[in-house]
Amino acid sequence: MSTATAPSAHASGASDARIPLRGHLRHTGALVRRNLLWIRQDPESMFDALLMPVVFTLLFVYVFGGSIGQALGGGQGQYVQYVIPGMVAMMSMTLSQGVGTGFSQDFNSGVMDRFRSLPIGRGSVLFAKITVELVRMLFATAVLMVVATLVGFHIDNWPGLFATVGLSALFASSIMWVFLTLGVVLKNAQSVQAMGFLVLFPLQFGSSIFAPTDSMPGWLQAFTDYNPLSTLADSARGLMTGGPVAHDLWVTVAWSVGITAVMAPVAIHKFRTKS
Repeated sequence: MSTATAPSAHASGASDARIPLRGHLRHTGALVRRNLLWIRQDPESMFDALLMPVVFTLLFVYVFGGSIGQALGGGQGQYVQYVIPGMVAMMSMTLSQGVGTGFSQDFNSGVMDRFRSLPIGRGSVLFAKITVELVRMLFATAVLMVVATLVGFHIDNWPGLFATVGLSALFASSIMWVFLTLGVVLKNAQSVQAMGFLVLFPLQFGSSIFAPTDSMPGWLQAFTDYNPLSTLADSARGLMTGGPVAHDLWVTVAWSVGITAVMAPVAIHKFRTKS
């Protein structure tokens, strides 16, 4: 089987550069449809996007809302206004991990061997994965906003909400290239998940998502100042509830463009050359 697929995969890789943009778009669309149909047949794959916003919102609002809200100069209601924009940022990071684990599972199940033997653009497979994960992220964000409204969150700027979702999608797509690379390089989905946890945990809790950074030690504040999740969360607060936006927004965009510029070629190269 390996001797049969290797020449085909090599031929596919050789012809990849000759596939026109319209062909890449058609291939990507077909693969997106395939992945969406798979979700339709396996709705349990959406449980994390459905339950994670609910669990995290209720946990942080009702467990930490009172004490952190007082530190913010208010109460639980004040904390709701603070934490919900940060959780929009968190969703973009947390759900991005799924693209790597799913990619690894497709390799181990032989699906990717089939894709790589077909005369389709290699990048189309990766772009389709990212597109479907962004759809899942948008679904999770919609669930989050419904739950947020029920616990008392007030949106002061509706255009700002849509700008926040767009900014979060931009950042999420950049992080997905990192997890796609891990999905190709690491041997199984468990390894991708473990590595993702090591990356996500310090970035999420060493940021301004859940609590202000003023009371953190100086060395940790220095880390949060350069943490893209902090700038994304602060941008979301400014856009949704009012406040300074420009600096954090442009820093987040710069992080997103930089990560994509570095990791997208790496992910595509690793996918093309994986044996």
